[in-house]
Amino acid sequence: MRRRTLPFLVPVLLLAACSGDSSSDAPDTPAPITTEAPTATGAPAATDAPVVTEAPTTEAPSALDSIPEPPASSVSELLALGRPIVLAHASGEDSHPHSSLYGYVSSAIAGVDVLDFDLWLTSDGVLVVHHDSDTGRTANEDLVVAESTFEAVHALDNAYWFTETCTCTDEDPSAYLFRGVRTGEVEPPAGFLPEHFAIAAFEDVLKLFPGWVLNIEIKGNAPESFPAADELARLLEEYDALDRAVVTSFDDEVVSYFHDLAPTVAMTPGLDVSTNFVLGGVMPPEWATIMQVPPVYEGIEVFTPAYVSAAEAAGLVTWVWPNGGETYELYTDLLAGGADGLNAANPPEALRALDDYLATNE
Repeated sequence: MRRRTLPFLVPVLLLAACSGDSSSDAPDTPAPITTEAPTATGAPAATDAPVVTEAPTTEAPSALDSIPEPPASSVSELLALGRPIVLAHASGEDSHPHSSLYGYVSSAIAGVDVLDFDLWLTSDGVLVVHHDSDTGRTANEDLVVAESTFEAVHALDNAYWFTETCTCTDEDPSAYLFRGVRTGEVEPPAGFLPEHFAIAAFEDVLKLFPGWVLNIEIKGNAPESFPAADELARLLEEYDALDRAVVTSFDDEVVSYFHDLAPTVAMTPGLDVSTNFVLGGVMPPEWATIMQVPPVYEGIEVFTPAYVSAAEAAGLVTWVWPNGGETYELYTDLLAGGADGLNAANPPEALRALDDYLATNE
């Protein structure tokens, strides 16, 4: 559904974020079918050589071909849409396996505006899309990402613990919808490949989603996370993606470090700077004005009418990450309360809420 644009304009200062192999190769072409030429009765064969008939080459439809053009191809274009937006938090982990290419592709097709990522650096220097420091919550083996090679983490079944209702370890084996797809024991959904259920390299995301705005969190703390920040800056430069990235970290030292590396990239302040604004009204740096906040953090109500008024007065943009209980009703309440964006674990319900919100606020 094409969402309508509101006449109001989201305040635009802006900047930054809340965090496989993307191969879409078709199956190998079948080998030629070799048949002997028929020989007429009583006549010598015209030739002893076989006639080679090429089998028709048919490629299975790929879901990657259905990825739409993004609604905005830079952060400035995104903020100028004049309406709230929906982000696919960790690929939409309530609807799809956590941080999976399958989830990102599905969320893009569903109509989200922005894709959201968490990044770690492997022991051999590959930036990968994964939320936790280890793999046990989502995959079939528990590895520490920073202590493992890309080959090791990429081989894991990253949908191993995903069910229709949760990523959890205490369900009947039949509840795990995509278990075995990554390892080839189960056929992937139509249009997808086993690699789309792996832990992906961020570089593959850049190749798969050219033009999409990317909301990126560098995981971990300073100074251990500085090499990940270095690699992220390098990749964004190489893929001409500096103007379509929003970058953050919980650690403000990592945020500042990345800003020094890539000063034109939009940024979200880290935990301390965000807290200082929420509780004390202390303005974040002028280059870090996309706030990303939960409704409640450690028992403190954050997304309040007072916060929204203060953020709007300061020219700050607010994207809310609900962090649990993500329903149509919650998303509707957040939009009514003044959220400029929903970083949604359940993109289909967030998109439905946004469509209804826009329809009643034309």
